[in-house]
Amino acid sequence: MSYAKIIRRCGGCKRKKAFVCSGKFRVNANGRRIDVWLIYRCEKCGHTLNVPIYERVRPERIEPELYERFLENDRELAMEYAGDRGFLKGLGYELAR
Repeated sequence: MSYAKIIRRCGGCKRKKAFVCSGKFRVNANGRRIDVWLIYRCEKCGHTLNVPIYERVRPERIEPELYERFLENDRELAMEYAGDRGFLKGLGYELAR
């Protein structure tokens, strides 16, 4: 399986660069809502990009086993999301060929 690189303007480099999946998630709680992002990094400078997987959802809407995998930074799960070009394109990201 190939993992999609995201092409976008980098805040560190100040130009369009390729971002690669770090294999890690960021999980954040805001009151009774949860955000889960997949972390990408600029290939050149390491600047981060948070790709949303869940935003402002109630914790009970995320399957407990899946939520645990997010919290544990399950690399295999991260690479599943990174390899899903349809998911990334659906979020509006430009992908490298």
